Amino acid sequence: MHDIADLESRQIPGVGVASSEFVDAAALQSKALGFDPAMVFVPHPIQDRTDEEMRALADGALPDILRLLRAEEGAGE
Repeated sequence: MHDIADLESRQIPGVGVASSEFVDAAALQSKALGFDPAMVFVPHPIQDRTDEEMRALADGALPDILRLLRAEEGAGE
């Protein structure tokens, strides 16, 4: 979350990616930091997934990540 806040403070679009276990924690931390980051949540857990499963999660999340990045870029124009 701090990395996304840093990027945003430098006018660099960013999207946070976390597992669904951290939805509430991300909301609390973003409130504490005073900003509303673009976030994509992937299914939890991830620690025991195979490389192939991780690639599938990334492939599944990519359209949302790109959509949010494009929205961030458009907001700065």
